Amino acid sequence: MTFAVGEKVVYPNQGVGTIENISTRFFEQRPEKFYLLRLFCSSMTVMVPFSNAQTIGLRKLSKTADVNKVLLYLASPAVDNLSDWKLRFKINSEKMLTGSLLQIAEVFKQLVRLQAEKPLSFREKKMLERTRTMLISEVSLARGIRDAEAIALLEKSLAKCGFAFPEAA
Repeated sequence: MTFAVGEKVVYPNQGVGTIENISTRFFEQRPEKFYLLRLFCSSMTVMVPFSNAQTIGLRKLSKTADVNKVLLYLASPAVDNLSDWKLRFKINSEKMLTGSLLQIAEVFKQLVRLQAEKPLSFREKKMLERTRTMLISEVSLARGIRDAEAIALLEKSLAKCGFAFPEAA
């Protein structure tokens, strides 16, 4: 899969960014092409080698149908949480690394449910904030709406199963 300058893409576990440049660097006298990606959530720039883009999981923005699946998932009855926080954190971290919008929504919903029951650990609070940011940015860009409208959609879906959308940390 190739991307063009100006295209919005998703970098797993970091969120949506824009391809700002495509450049070539030489390593051991061999040329290697790179995408220069600027992430929305942190304004950080990342260089992704063409040869690793697929392995890393760099992908195009989700389609409207995928966003609709996420909204339906968030509105569906709550999921069970694993009680062992180490195992839960490991599984959630693996889901985040897939870059899948639905998997990110699963982590988000699980952490929202857990937060309603008890305080989250520091690491899980950070993960909840990251999933929140990733959902908002991808839903807003995929639907072509402002962040506030994306938050309203996510709030409405989550409210259907009795949970409040968390405020930004």
